[in-house]
Amino acid sequence: MKKTALLALLSLGLLTATSCKKDTQTSEKAVVTGTNSIQYAKGLSLQHYDGYSVVKVTNPWPDAKEGFTYILQEKGGIIPDSLLKYTTISVPVQSVVVTSTTHIPALELLGVEDKLVGFPNTDYISSEKTRARIDAKKVKEVGKNESLNTEVMIDLDPGVVVGFSIDSNNKTYSALEKAGLKVVYNGDWTEQTPLGKAEWIKLIGALFGKNEEAETLFNKIKKDYTEAQAIAKNATKQPSVFSGAMYQDTWYLPQGDSWAAVFLKDANANYLWKDSKGTGSASVSFEAVFDKAQNADFWIAPGDYSSIKELLDANPHYAQFNALKNKQVYSFALKRGPKGGFMYFELAPTRPDLVLKDMIRIVHPELLPDYQLYFFQKLN
Repeated sequence: MKKTALLALLSLGLLTATSCKKDTQTSEKAVVTGTNSIQYAKGLSLQHYDGYSVVKVTNPWPDAKEGFTYILQEKGGIIPDSLLKYTTISVPVQSVVVTSTTHIPALELLGVEDKLVGFPNTDYISSEKTRARIDAKKVKEVGKNESLNTEVMIDLDPGVVVGFSIDSNNKTYSALEKAGLKVVYNGDWTEQTPLGKAEWIKLIGALFGKNEEAETLFNKIKKDYTEAQAIAKNATKQPSVFSGAMYQDTWYLPQGDSWAAVFLKDANANYLWKDSKGTGSASVSFEAVFDKAQNADFWIAPGDYSSIKELLDANPHYAQFNALKNKQVYSFALKRGPKGGFMYFELAPTRPDLVLKDMIRIVHPELLPDYQLYFFQKLN
């Protein structure tokens, strides 16, 4: 299996210096003049005031013991003395470096993709619109996320760097902050609900002075998601589903509280590992998976395999599953960008409504007969 396969499987469960003071307080009651506009995201709060906004990122990485507070100052806005200890960013920002492909759709939906000046590992970007800007040399390669090229970044001098980190060891970002750049942590990837992930578009909206636009976009996504969820409740049966695939000697599959498992639950499917505890990926033996899933109706998201032949070449024992025998195997791996990046990884967090509709169309085709699958396709 290719190296990206492990990333695919794990994702199923699928991105400091004095200038960025850490905030050990992880929650704060909204005050009358600055009500928190966030409804679903657990690791984000956004309070708007006259002339400025207060952003709190309380879960920048899994099990974070501290969060970050940022002040977004509008032109002419006066910031209270009590908030001056936090990082202040002038908004709307005029240029940005983002560090995860999941940030790209928010820029495009808000119409500010032209503000993107740098990105690490640009080959991972799948969007045709942003790829065209990369090809036109308008988006610069800035290294790798864990080791951004400091000289290039300083030369670009973006209004803000939207970063992510897997833990508190953030030497690259600390170096950028010491050089005077503003870094904002985006914790969208730590959210374990579809609408929680999608709501982080409001952070990007706030940075670009597009609060109303972000609110409108999110409300439309929420409406479409909840309507699809209601349709799924009309199903008269719950087809059984399993997921993941083998990597070396271990089968990785999404745990019962994970982002991927929530989609299957909301699609009214019987995910066979729905009772497993955890929000990441479970490590299971082939025998354990076979014992439970041999007769399952559907196999959804088998790593990054793009055909039945690839699956069987990797492990002939896959042929023993009824879902494969009946050609009921569905993968996101067929929809890739020009450089091989997966559109699912890039766009799905922002458009959970499309993922849920895909799941419903697969397991309950009679409920959405005219819907065309967007991310997932049946493997030939």
